[in-house]
Amino acid sequence: RKPPYGHVDINEDPGPSPPSPLVGLKPLQLLEVKARGRFGCVWKAQMMNEYVAVKIFPIQDKQSWQNERDMFSTPGMKHENLLRYIAAEKRGSNLEMEFWLITEFHERGSLTDYLKGNAVSWSDLCHIAETMACGLAYLHEDVPRTKGEGPKPAIAHRDFKSKNVMLKTDLSAVVGDFGLAVRFEPGKPPGDTHGQVGTRRYMAPEVLEGAINFQRDAFLRIDMYAMGLVLWELVSRCKAADGPVDEYMLPFEEEIAQHPSLEDLQDVVVHKKMRPVFKDCWLKHSGLAQMCETIEECWDHDAEARLSAGCVE
Repeated sequence: RKPPYGHVDINEDPGPSPPSPLVGLKPLQLLEVKARGRFGCVWKAQMMNEYVAVKIFPIQDKQSWQNERDMFSTPGMKHENLLRYIAAEKRGSNLEMEFWLITEFHERGSLTDYLKGNAVSWSDLCHIAETMACGLAYLHEDVPRTKGEGPKPAIAHRDFKSKNVMLKTDLSAVVGDFGLAVRFEPGKPPGDTHGQVGTRRYMAPEVLEGAINFQRDAFLRIDMYAMGLVLWELVSRCKAADGPVDEYMLPFEEEIAQHPSLEDLQDVVVHKKMRPVFKDCWLKHSGLAQMCETIEECWDHDAEARLSAGCVE
C-alpha cells in the first residue's frame, strides 16, 4: 500500500524546495494517464477541487526527477509562460519506490496534441508563438534579485520540442519538462552536461556532430534551433495561407520518417544541411513569410547568429 498523499520529503536531498502551502493536507486521486514519455508517465489527478498533473518517474529515473525538482526550486522560476510547480515527493519504498512531480494541469495538453487535431488561425499562431518565445526567453534570462526572490540564473532547456509546450485554455503557451535542463550560475560550473542529450529529431547540427562547446551561449543556441522547428510545426498547420493545410507532421518526418536514427539525422541535418521545407503559399502571406524568416534565423548554420534570433521582437 502506498502511504497516504502528503508526505513531501525535502530533508533527504539538500536544497530547499519551494513552499507548497497546505499541499501536505490535500488528498490526491490519480484519474487517467495523459502521456507517456522517456521518464515515466503523466497522470491527470484531482487534488481537492482542482485538477493537477502528476508526473511519475520510476526509481531508475530518480536523477531526472531530482533535476526537474531542482530547476523548479530555482529562485524566480514563477512566470506565466513556465509550467507552475506544486510539489515533489517520494512514494513507496525500496524497489517499489516512485518519484512524483506535481504541477498545474492543462486540459488542452501539449502543442503536439493540439496541432494534430487543429489547424490554427494567423492570430492563434501569433499568440502561441509569442507566449512560447516569452517562456523560453525568460528561462534563458539572468534575472537579478527581486522582492524576496532571486537572483535567477540563466537556464538552458535542452529538450525543447512541441511535446514539452503545454497550452492553456486561451492558447497561451507554457514551457515544461525540465528533466534535462541545466543552470548557469556565475562562478559555478554548469553541472553534469553531456553533449548529446534531448530528442534526436530536435537536436541542433552541432549536437548531432558532437561538436558543442560547453559554454552557456552554446546551450542557449541549441534551444533556439529547436524553437525554430516548433515554429515550423505551427506554420505548417496555419490556415492563413492561400492553400490546403496538410496533416500534422513532425519536423523532418517527410525527409526521414517517424523514427530516425542518429545517423539518419546526421546525414540530413549536418552533411546535407537540410531543414524542413517552406511551402510557396506560406511565403506569399506577408505574416507567414516573416515568420519563416525568423525560423531561418533560429536554424542559422552559423550557430553564433542564432542567439540574435532569440531576441523576441
